[in-house]
Amino acid sequence: MIDKDISRLSRLIAILTQLQSKRLVTSTELAAKFNVSVRTVYRDIRTLDEAGVPIMTAEGKGYSLMEGYRLPPVMFTEQEANAFITAEKLVLLNKDSSLTKSYVDGITKIKSVLRSGAKDKLLLLSERLAFEESPDKDIASDILASVQVALTNFRIVKIEYYSPSKDETTNRQIEPFAVINRVGESWYLIAWCRTRQDFRLFRFDRIRKMEISDETFTPHKISLQEYLEKYRSIF
Repeated sequence: MIDKDISRLSRLIAILTQLQSKRLVTSTELAAKFNVSVRTVYRDIRTLDEAGVPIMTAEGKGYSLMEGYRLPPVMFTEQEANAFITAEKLVLLNKDSSLTKSYVDGITKIKSVLRSGAKDKLLLLSERLAFEESPDKDIASDILASVQVALTNFRIVKIEYYSPSKDETTNRQIEPFAVINRVGESWYLIAWCRTRQDFRLFRFDRIRKMEISDETFTPHKISLQEYLEKYRSIF
């Protein structure tokens, strides 16, 4: 009985984490993730609700936490903490300083909730883990954070873009669609170019100036996977 109670408590905490990490979570999704029945999920949600957790129910859609509600810091397993450190090493190799700063700030908060013993292990792993860096030290940018905001808010971006093949700089109005990267190399922005009337790749370190306008655009219907399949020859 005690083992079952612990198992259910762990699942309740995990459900709370899922609710905080996504805008909307369905009962079917939770049932599949935790290998339980949908009826069990209903009982768990009711238990959380009775415990005072402000869970909002959208009929036929799923569950969400009331806006503004936040969970206290959670504890991470050793494997999860190690994954964060491994990801940190990869992030530090990327060529955009805005991402590096944001990630380091975030990982510092994660480390702050770890026990002392776990922190010592992470320090050791950090000293024993390395990835090969790209030899091109001149590739650098500082716009990824701004590009991501423009992308998720469907904002038109005005840029001055340098083309080395033509040795010219052009002004473009673009609709951000996706960002891609190979570890240690420059980031690329996939965007609909209003000048060329087609999707184009824009290398971050060749964007000389960038301005995010207040004008919005209609989200593109194509998925990133569909784009990659259609335009794979570009890469």
